[in-house]
Amino acid sequence: MPAWHVREREVLLHHPPFLTVERHHVVLPDGREIPNWQWVITPEYVNVAAITADHRFVLFRQEKYAVEGLSLAPVGGYLEPGEDPLLAAQRELREESGYAASEWEHLGRYTVDGNRGAGVAHLYLAWGATFVGKGESDDLEAQELVLLTVDEVRQALAAGEFKVLAWATVIALALLRLQDQL
Repeated sequence: MPAWHVREREVLLHHPPFLTVERHHVVLPDGREIPNWQWVITPEYVNVAAITADHRFVLFRQEKYAVEGLSLAPVGGYLEPGEDPLLAAQRELREESGYAASEWEHLGRYTVDGNRGAGVAHLYLAWGATFVGKGESDDLEAQELVLLTVDEVRQALAAGEFKVLAWATVIALALLRLQDQL
């Protein structure tokens, strides 16, 4: 299939490093034009489903500004400019939780919004996570580190306790991989 062509871009809002909104004038493969297509640019980020040797998930129970009530959450964070996603995932696991893992599996690179951009998520599964020292999260929200069994995570996912789409996705993919391994 032919791709869309961007004829013109205009920056409408620029608040580095976290948000840029552009207006694109796009031309569709059939020649139709859309002169006012909004495009959202946010930093790429990682989410990590970390699992200990005894098959417990390293998670947080936390609040987030855009989420109503408490949510379960995996480790995650933005990539630094030019940072390799795997190295960012390993850094975030250590910084946020105090855990490190011996084996890493890439679960995929996903565009957040297929029509408007809004960032790219790199999802990872970290096997054999072990506690190596106190983490030092710089998250603005309050959070509590929790270790949950596979069954507890399955139940929490089914109950909608992972309230951010990327978080639910990395956990669901990790559960699928874990199912294949057991």
